[in-house]
Order: sequence, then C-alpha cells, then structure tokens
Amino acid sequence: MPSKSWWIFLNSFVGFFNFAFAGDPYVYYDWTISYITASPLGVQQQVIAIDGHFPGPILEATTNWNVVVNVKNDLDEPVLLTWNGIQHRKNSWQDGVLGTNCPIPAGWNWTYVFQVKDQIGSFFYFPSTNFQRAAGGYGGIIVNNRDVIPVPFGNPDGDITLSIGDWFVKSHKDLRKNIENGVDLGSPDGILFNGLGPYRYDSTIVPDGIPYQVINVEPGKTYRFRVHNVGISTSLNFRIQNHNLLLVETEGSYTVQQNYTNMDIHVGQSYSFLVTMDQIGSNDYYIVASPRFVNSTKASGVAILHYSNSQGPASGPLPDLPNESDPSFSMNQARSIRMNVSAGAARPNPQGSFKYGEITVTDVYLLQNRPPELIDGKRCTTLNGISFFTPSTPLKLAQQYNILGIYKLDFPNRPMNRPPIVDTSVINGTYKGFIEIILQNNDTTVQSYHLDGYAFFVVGMDYGVWTENSRNVYNKWDGVARSTTQVFPEAWTAILVYLDNAGLWNLRAQNLDSWYLGQEVYLSVVNPEVSEKTELPLPENTIYCGVLSSLQKDQAQRVKFSGAPPVPLVTITVFIAFIFAFVGTFMR
Repeated sequence: MPSKSWWIFLNSFVGFFNFAFAGDPYVYYDWTISYITASPLGVQQQVIAIDGHFPGPILEATTNWNVVVNVKNDLDEPVLLTWNGIQHRKNSWQDGVLGTNCPIPAGWNWTYVFQVKDQIGSFFYFPSTNFQRAAGGYGGIIVNNRDVIPVPFGNPDGDITLSIGDWFVKSHKDLRKNIENGVDLGSPDGILFNGLGPYRYDSTIVPDGIPYQVINVEPGKTYRFRVHNVGISTSLNFRIQNHNLLLVETEGSYTVQQNYTNMDIHVGQSYSFLVTMDQIGSNDYYIVASPRFVNSTKASGVAILHYSNSQGPASGPLPDLPNESDPSFSMNQARSIRMNVSAGAARPNPQGSFKYGEITVTDVYLLQNRPPELIDGKRCTTLNGISFFTPSTPLKLAQQYNILGIYKLDFPNRPMNRPPIVDTSVINGTYKGFIEIILQNNDTTVQSYHLDGYAFFVVGMDYGVWTENSRNVYNKWDGVARSTTQVFPEAWTAILVYLDNAGLWNLRAQNLDSWYLGQEVYLSVVNPEVSEKTELPLPENTIYCGVLSSLQKDQAQRVKFSGAPPVPLVTITVFIAFIFAFVGTFMR
C-alpha cells in the first residue's frame, strides 16, 4: 500500500494538473499574409491571401474558447486583422484597428490572443488598414454553441461558408489613391463567390474560362449557409434558384425563423440560412449575388448548386431581383428580421430576458454623415462634421500611458453648426450606461455602420429626417441584436447599446471608401471603479509606435506562436516521467 506521503504528493500533482489545464480550451492558428497572383474575373492581378488561400481559412471555435492567431506579415506594407463581430470582452487590445493597435510592420509577426466569450454565430475577419480589404485577406469565422446550450433548429447536414463581395481589377493601392484624389469607386467590375468569378450563365456578359464556385449537395438534405458580404461598397441581393432561404441567425443572434426568396445583404453583414435540397429537377441551380442600389452593367456573382443526382447544367435566366424602383422593399425586409426571444443564447439564459425596451437611456447621439467634401484641400467624409484623424500613436496606448494631446473626449452628440473639421475626437461613453445612437444618412448611397466590442439592438429605421417623435415607431421588444446595420439614403437607423464592455471601441462606416476618408469615431468606455478589474492588462507582445516607439523591443524578443497546449508538451513529458519514477520509489 502506498505511504501517506505518496497520497499527499499525488493530491498535490492533481492540484497542479488541474491548475495547469484549468479554464476554457485553446485553438491555434498560424497564418502568413502574402500576395498571390489570381484572376478572379479573368484578369491577372495581385490579391492578398492567407497561407496561400484566397479567401483565407475559416476560423472555427466554440463559445468561450480561447483563440490564438499568429500573423506573419509578408506584404510590402503594415497590416492589421480585425474580427468583424467578435466582441473581445474586456480586451480591446486584440481588436485590430488603428485606434487600439500599432500595425504589424512588413516582415514582422504578431500573435492575437482573445476569447470568444459568450458568443455564437457567423462572423468574418479582414485587414483593416490601407484599403487592403479591396485586395482580399478576409475569411469566415464560426463560433459554435457549447453542448449545454441548445440550438433552436435541427442539426444541419452540412455547413457552407460563402464570402460574397464586389471586386475591382484595380489594385487596392490604385483604388485608395483614386479615392484620395476625388475619383469615386464607381460600379464594381464583378461580384465574387469565395474569391471566384461568375459562372458563365450568359456568354455575352461573362467571358469564357473564369473559374467559378460549385457547392455540392445531396438531395433531401438541409445545409446551413453562412453568407458574408465582405465587399467594400456594394449592397448585394442573395438568392438561390428555386430554393427558400430560412433565416436562422445573423451576426450572433438567433432570429425568428422566416422563409425568404432573397435577402439584401449590405456591406459587412453576415447571415445564416437553412436551405433544404427539396427540388426534384435534374439540373444544377444558380446561386446569385447581384448589386443593389447601384447602376451596374457588370455581371452578377453566380455560383452553382450541384445536386449529386444532377443530369445537366443550370439553365434559364437568373432568378429575378426585387424591384429596384420600390425603395421600401429592402427596408421592409430589414424590419422583418426579428430576434428569436425564446431561443437560448451563448449563455444559459434566454435572449429575450434582456428587456432593452424597459431600460432608461442615459445618452443620445445623433450621428449625421455627408457625402465626401474638401476640408483644407483634402477629400474627407465626416460624422457630425468631424473627419476622424488617425494619430500615429493608437488611442488605447495613449490612454494606457496617460499621454495627453493624442485625442479628446469631446465628440458632439449632435451635428455642429460650423464648417467641417479634421480632428481626433472620441465619444465619452458611460460604463454600464444605455446609449441611443441615431445614424442619419445624408449621402446618396446605402451606408453600413459597424460597432466593435458590442452587439446593438436595431430598434428602428425609416426614410426622412429623424425627430424625437420617431421613437414612437421603435421596436422595443424583439429588435435583432447585431454589429452591422444598414442606413438607406436620405434615411435613418436607430440602435441601442448597453455599454458593459470596457475598452476603446471603433464605430465606423463599413463602406471602405467612406471609412478610409474619415467616417469613423471611437467610443471610450471606462469603469470609474478602479478596484474592479474590467479590462485585461496590456499584452506582453504589444507593438509600440508613434510617441511610444522607444518602448519597442526587438522583434526576436516578442511573443512567438506555439502550437503547444498552455503547458509545453516537453514539460508535461518530463513531469510525467518524474511521477513514474516517484511512484516507483514509493511502491517499492
């Protein structure tokens, strides 16, 4: 029988083992961002790939898992990846935008470490700097439910990610130069499906020899389609010939399950549909993404849905677009998307338990945009008359080191009656306050807006100018919670946000031309109770720039990626060997 000392040792070891491996699981990715040559529209051009793939690999994790992504930058310019819709609870250090992170210089690597805390659903990542999203660098994100949280629909027979988006044959460098010089993007050269051009549904429109996306399915089975508009400026209408789209989730919220024949998906938005292969025809079917609200003579994006028993190619005209002359169609469709308040969320409590309509609003911000205009001879876009200036020192680092003069907490809550200016003005949010934001679009195109760090409740939208009386039409019960919302031309959209996630968070136009010219602002949410730990500390591998450049350590000294578990395998091996030796001693 082992001695008492052995049991003491064993209990100590078990305690150490539990400590070493406690917490939520880790998933590791090691990515290289580089240029490759591709011809998605039949014209050879340089695109941004991840590990040689365009689009990049799907990042998949489960609620509350920790994600480690090492990024090596093999481009010829700095880069950052941002995680569209991932909230980074207490951890805006990992957000991957210039207000919170110094960009990763060419030839360097940096390791993102974050937790997909209390989230489920469909999201995507993309490069946030230098207009690079126009060249690719994007990919899907899937956050699965934990087993203890039920999914409000049957387990699908397959999971399919579709990254759809407008595409230009000009390089991202030429496009950003044009934008700076007052040349609008114009209509896209085409629409891509997962980095591939259109199927040749019309030989007079689509050139021969363009590779296209084929989705292979089995008759009678049901698949989950996760569809992301990763483009830079164009709203798209998504539809599948002769098939219904059962909407079940958008950007982390389960929705009331409704069938649609098509869905307008605006820049930066993500949707999940269940699609049942219920057709008995013998041919393939079109999957279509067509430009909306723009005058475009270019081809729609067309992929192919291929049944295993198909006897021939897809045929006939593409399924019809909604009536472009009816401005109310898309808005009414958006209003019809409601949160499923009876479904579970990432946490074991009903989504509807958060009765946002009964909470007193603490702050109101009316954010008004305008078309591009000249400010001191430079082309700019604005919110409330302010075009955001990005300083060389990230705002979050300036906040951490108490550096004055980098930014000001004075962003106005109403449009200012003054000439537009360029400034680094930040919204001073109230921690655990409830903020109402009205987005008033005075531009001539549909604009999308995204808020990092949060899912907000979309409570209303309408044409015209928002007034205090507009609150009478708000949805105060089951407005969908998401991170990106559209605002139609000469219209408004109202959102409500509960500011419980401390940090510095980017509110931006998802339309890349508007964002690049200054249509963004940051929201600072600071807990006044310094004794309560509501933010994670500064990462050890922080990159320093601007006025803090002198703090930068050598590249070789910074955190490196490791595919090992939290305790290195060699340590575990040695420790287990030691245990066996120790056991042998006690058992003799």
